[in-house]
Amino acid sequence: MLTKSSPISTQSNLFHSELFSQLDVKDPLIQLANTINWTVFDDAFEQHYSQNNGRPSKPIRLMVGLLLLKQLENLSDERVVL
Repeated sequence: MLTKSSPISTQSNLFHSELFSQLDVKDPLIQLANTINWTVFDDAFEQHYSQNNGRPSKPIRLMVGLLLLKQLENLSDERVVL
């Protein structure tokens, strides 16, 4: 079952500071993440998922992002998971 990627929320949370405000927006990986059109990946891969059957998936953005990170940083599968 497909889990849709959630857009970055701009709504503030009273009890938790926003993670994005703690990150360096000049970091190249954050700049890359902000330039990628993530809905293209959602649209391309959603046809491979059942809409109402099976275990919920991880968001496609997470899976594509981890694959990009693995390739860009030349990491092993185990290192990406860590």
